[in-house]
Amino acid sequence: MMQKIYNAKMPLLDETSYFDIEIKNGIIQRLNKHNQIEARDELSFYQLTGENSEQENGWDLEGRIVLPTFADIHMHLDKSHSLPFVGNDSGTLEEAIANYKSAAPQFSDEMIKNRIRKTAFSALKYGTTIIRTHIDFHTKSDIDTTFRGVKMALEVKDELKEIIEIQVYPMLPYHPYDEEDRKRIRQVLELNIDGVGGAPHISEKPLECVDEIFAFAVEAGLPLDLHTDESDDPTVDTVLRIAEKTIEYGWQGKVVVDHLCSLSAMNESKAELVINKMKEAELMAVTLPAANMYLQGRGDKGLVRRGITRVQDLIKKQVPLAAASDNVCDPFHPFGRADMLQIAQLTGYTAHMGGKEDLIELLKMATITPRKIIGKTEWGMREGERASFVVFDSYSLPSLFAELTESRAVFQAGTWSSVVKVNIHQAVLKNPEAFYKVGN
Repeated sequence: MMQKIYNAKMPLLDETSYFDIEIKNGIIQRLNKHNQIEARDELSFYQLTGENSEQENGWDLEGRIVLPTFADIHMHLDKSHSLPFVGNDSGTLEEAIANYKSAAPQFSDEMIKNRIRKTAFSALKYGTTIIRTHIDFHTKSDIDTTFRGVKMALEVKDELKEIIEIQVYPMLPYHPYDEEDRKRIRQVLELNIDGVGGAPHISEKPLECVDEIFAFAVEAGLPLDLHTDESDDPTVDTVLRIAEKTIEYGWQGKVVVDHLCSLSAMNESKAELVINKMKEAELMAVTLPAANMYLQGRGDKGLVRRGITRVQDLIKKQVPLAAASDNVCDPFHPFGRADMLQIAQLTGYTAHMGGKEDLIELLKMATITPRKIIGKTEWGMREGERASFVVFDSYSLPSLFAELTESRAVFQAGTWSSVVKVNIHQAVLKNPEAFYKVGN
């Protein structure tokens, strides 16, 4: 079936022009660029987001904005929406970690899967079609609790693979490993996971922890995505060890470092040294503005630090930098809705990015850059690519960022996913007892 869209504004392709899009069997066949809106007697955007979304008629967007679907490459789907069970009175990272670890044995398989589904569907509704999720892997818990999050994430990954891509990264422990820990780590590496995660900066011996995690990842031939230096302390700099090990193992282009909060606390000379080392090692990075603003700076008096990394410095040095959601409605971050446009806006707030070129860069950090970081070559908006894009009920970049419109239509896998597919699965989330029940 041929589907046509007229008068689309596609600012990541050309800020000044409009495009007509022809799609056949889910592949973009043709983009016709023109300089002004051409009147069309076709179905409107509002009909597109209703029950008529599957009709073959062309859709006249009348200049509305179209972007590639979002890629949210740092989430915690297993923890999401766990706030009713796991509090955090102090609001600190340390209490969040301790409380969630203590509560984890209560969670049943279905409870974790329903939380993952709920957040994945919310992300898809707002335009995200790729998620990389970090999953807790506590080897000091009983064996069922150790593996439950990873196994449930893999099951939902397979269940939803036709509508959303989920990558699963177990977070290897940060405590010193004994042989039982190593045995369980090797077992999880044999599952259908996509890469290796961790948070070595939390360890009592962070450098040794970096070394162990690298050894396991290289042994398994898997990429690394590490929580890195999520701290207000400028002396916390495990990123330097990560860069050294990346070069040592020839793992350039396979290592992502997230958070990098301490980079903002460093003086200029040390920060420049760190960023140059990251560039040399070809490290890629992710900033998490929502959770970092909430968690960091808790000990500051008077002028409280924002918590996020040196976004503009990393961009200027051409270190690939994406933005992502991190935690959603859990003890680490009690807010959020898995909306990457909201995350792009928050990045703009915290990094002082609001100019015309800044807005383009913020959108790239939520769409194109994360795709490049995880090895994707298609945007979903160019001729010959599988169509994967979001239509917004917005006509300009300033209004897009100001309004965060919820009126969106998501096209991917040859259909309008957010309208058609997500509604099929809503019954899963309509039973509060199934969603919140604790125990097996």
